[in-house]
Amino acid sequence: MHALDPGALMGPLWTLLAYVALGWLAARRLAVDPRPVATLLIYLIAPLTFFRALTLGGPTPGYLLLTLASFLTASLLALGVHRLTRHRFAAQESALLAFSAGTGNTGYFGLPVALVLLPPEGVTLYLFCVLGITLYEFTVGFYLSARGQFSVGESLAKIVRLPLVYAFLAALLVSGLGIAVPEAAMEGLAVFPATYTLLGMMIIGMTLGRVSLREVDGRFIGACVAIRYGLWPLLALGAVLALQALAPLSPELAMAILLLGVVPMAANVVVVAMELGIAPAKGALAVLVTTLAAPLLIPFYLTLMVRVAGL
Repeated sequence: MHALDPGALMGPLWTLLAYVALGWLAARRLAVDPRPVATLLIYLIAPLTFFRALTLGGPTPGYLLLTLASFLTASLLALGVHRLTRHRFAAQESALLAFSAGTGNTGYFGLPVALVLLPPEGVTLYLFCVLGITLYEFTVGFYLSARGQFSVGESLAKIVRLPLVYAFLAALLVSGLGIAVPEAAMEGLAVFPATYTLLGMMIIGMTLGRVSLREVDGRFIGACVAIRYGLWPLLALGAVLALQALAPLSPELAMAILLLGVVPMAANVVVVAMELGIAPAKGALAVLVTTLAAPLLIPFYLTLMVRVAGL
């Protein structure tokens, strides 16, 4: 594993913030509507990105166990937050807060950082953890978000139409049967990870370009920040220490878990809120606050957590 160098993280972090600024300019100067971009991300770019990653990674029972563990952790955390907040916030805000509690910007933001910090094996471990969180976003998380605006039946119908779950099953089938994806197809899919990161960060800026200051909700933003930069780092560090107590834990897996706990709020909070029409402006503001804090907090948190975990 690469030695933890806080300075090496600053380039990728500021590049991602520059993508947010580009999105803001696109909305303010070019009047770009972020809603079609959100639809593209959910129904086309994300499924193809994760199909490619899964087929390249070669799912194994051990990798899929990581996916299951991260999916269950995200789902239980979101359900717990939803139960605690549904009587303290309006329905849409509670739904959005619950969705955000189970996830983080592990893909658009965390993957470039993982590529700096981890060797190829560590990146693969990280990706299978991210897959579980992404599956949560487009199943349990999407359902919780939709319930802020739609009935149970309508919410379930929306989940059935989401292609990411089918991309996951298709990748498992391809790998399980030993089917070789044509090289030309894989080369064509190689553009999607970068597109996924670029548009995922730009959509934050696009949404912010349409937000006014009167939409700032300090109570909602404070709750989001407390969950993302208070609860999640403790949860990630606790998981690493618990696993180390049970059996030897590879440094690569430990760092992958720690990284999951320190990324900012998920850009998909904005993507899903935009798609469902549930307070996207409030979600974008909360995402921006945690994203702006990331260049300072991520190196600080990781340095401290690595020291505590003895990595």
